[in-house]
Amino acid sequence: MAYTNDIRNAATASFAPFGGLFKALAERVARYRVYRETLLELSGLDDRDLSDLGLSRASIKAVAYEAAYGN
Repeated sequence: MAYTNDIRNAATASFAPFGGLFKALAERVARYRVYRETLLELSGLDDRDLSDLGLSRASIKAVAYEAAYGN
């Protein structure tokens, strides 16, 4: 008699609940990186460049948040 086992299906099934968790975590990290990069780029501009963009130094955090999270 010959027996076969499909271990991949069992392993995949046991980690299935964590798939969504890892995906959500990766998306959260990616959005935070966009926020930080936008914040750093805008913070590096002088007041004249910010004014040319229609921004003030006080609005940098709000603009970076909107760029990353869309709210």
